[in-house]
Amino acid sequence: MNVPVPAADSLRAALAGLLDGLPPRQAAQAVERLISNYRGTTPTDAPILRDRADVAAYAAYRMPATFEAVRSALEAFAGAAPGWTPGSHTDVGGGTGAAAWAVSATWDGERPVTVLDWAEPALALGREIAADRPALRDVRWQRSRIGAALSLESTDLVTVSYVLNELTAPDRTALVDAAAAAAQAVVIVEPGTPDGYARVIEARDRLIGAGFRIAAPCPHSATCPIAPGTDWCHFSARVSRSSLHRQVKGGSLAYEDEKFSYVAAARFPVEPAPSRVVRRPQIRKGQVLLDLCETEPSLRRATVTKRHGDLYKAARDADWGDPWPPATPAG
Repeated sequence: MNVPVPAADSLRAALAGLLDGLPPRQAAQAVERLISNYRGTTPTDAPILRDRADVAAYAAYRMPATFEAVRSALEAFAGAAPGWTPGSHTDVGGGTGAAAWAVSATWDGERPVTVLDWAEPALALGREIAADRPALRDVRWQRSRIGAALSLESTDLVTVSYVLNELTAPDRTALVDAAAAAAQAVVIVEPGTPDGYARVIEARDRLIGAGFRIAAPCPHSATCPIAPGTDWCHFSARVSRSSLHRQVKGGSLAYEDEKFSYVAAARFPVEPAPSRVVRRPQIRKGQVLLDLCETEPSLRRATVTKRHGDLYKAARDADWGDPWPPATPAG
């Protein structure tokens, strides 16, 4: 019997061969230059990834983190829409296809998938590494300028990951509006920084204005209870570090934590969590402190102690980003 290889393992295997023939020092230098460029201002008509060597180095370095962040956001969305599976998917600004891999890891089966990006070398590499993944074998890799002129065909799911930070404010608005007009569900992921969170909140407001319901991470579709400028909502996904990661960042840990902000919204009814853990739980002797975003909406610190019995055990196992309280098993 053939056992399907998990998407994360399959992706790691596909990425492992990308840097064959590219000296490690050259790969590390390419990544460092690209990171520096990404932190600057990028006009929407000037792709940063210029050729295959650029794309290979950056994909090997960044694609696992993007995959894990998007998969975390999609799993939270799937938890709020347990009876729904996307019949089609469009990934806007998807580059080498990390979000397409994340969708295939979240929902079984094959579906029509379109990945749009302005960098042809990224699309070509995405096609290459997806060739052995059955759910991604027939993906349409399409060159498209991501901005005000973007036009999207009707689709069940639109993902937009680590893209809004590259766009001007008018282009960000146009992209979110185009996604809202085309899709039944929209998932947007940005870096877990104050600026990334601000872009997510801006997109969240536009999606609500277009008639969408928030599925995650918020347990409500009301205004975010965080006072602007005082804090920001973000989460963390653990990523296995490759030798290239260690070359570029130094250190010897086998993993790193990718910080991200996100919003997942749908036109159809969803069941958001009653509340969500929005900081890493603090485990103390005989108690667990949980920082929660609640339905009201409000932010509250809950103290769960041993006298809470099974709830205390659940609190000790709770993770940053989890719904709270945990769902009671059926039966």
